[in-house]
Amino acid sequence: MGGPYRITGDKYPRMRPPRRRGRLAFLATACAVALGLLGWGTLQLIDVFTGGGNPASAAGAKTICSPRASASPRAVAPPEPGRITVNVLNATTRGGLAKKTADELKKRGFRIGEVGNAPKEYDKKVKGAGLLLGPASALKTSLPVLATQLPAAERRTDAARGGAAVDLIIGDAFKELSPEADADRALAALAQPRQEPAKEKEKEKRDC
Repeated sequence: MGGPYRITGDKYPRMRPPRRRGRLAFLATACAVALGLLGWGTLQLIDVFTGGGNPASAAGAKTICSPRASASPRAVAPPEPGRITVNVLNATTRGGLAKKTADELKKRGFRIGEVGNAPKEYDKKVKGAGLLLGPASALKTSLPVLATQLPAAERRTDAARGGAAVDLIIGDAFKELSPEADADRALAALAQPRQEPAKEKEKEKRDC
């Protein structure tokens, strides 16, 4: 060919447009990203409707509340009067009170230990109805049981004291032990398990 179309050199003119490799790479990357987003969205929808693998949180699942564990250990049943040894000591100026009181406690099932006058540290120094004294272990066992017989008495413990016996030290304001019927009712109430307050139960239901 001559004129302007004359071929010169050893190369032929390009008769088709160049390949657009950059566009193909971009389209491939875009497709991969789209597929990834689609898969991620599908997993999110599955988690929403299944509760993330937790049956209890799935849509429409019913929550079941289990009883709440107590914060404190279950109370030990108080000992029976026949297992409690009581020393009856008179700290007043009135004679015969220790013997009379000890006889009455024995009728009510208590074991009687020493009967006599109070030691010097308590003699004529107990102004109330009485003083119930025992070792530290008796604070929630023997002393509450003995207190059913004389509710107005003060309770004390002595960490250095040995043995299991407790003292009933009669004070100036003492008149007599609680009526036996009242003492029996107090003993029965003491032996009953502690009931959870209604308000606490209602709060637990709301929490569920």
